[in-house]
Amino acid sequence: MEDLFQRLTHNLLERNNHLSYGQARTMVELLWEDFESSRAKAGREYKGSDVTEKIVKQWIDYYGPVLHDFMMNNPKYKGYFGDDRSIKH
Repeated sequence: MEDLFQRLTHNLLERNNHLSYGQARTMVELLWEDFESSRAKAGREYKGSDVTEKIVKQWIDYYGPVLHDFMMNNPKYKGYFGDDRSIKH
């Protein structure tokens, strides 16, 4: 699982140069968790980490360049990134 999260984190960093490694890793883990918990709450059968990886990768591909704006300003995620919002420049 560690290799998978590292791969997705590097994928996000390639698309968004505003993030530190730690911020990107946190975003990947939050996206992963949100997708799996949303499917479970909806009563859907667990399809495995391959499906979750595919969806998180799609989100990174589509929204990666602006993901920091959304997640750091969304009340649901804001607390994970601290008050200083130290985005890499």
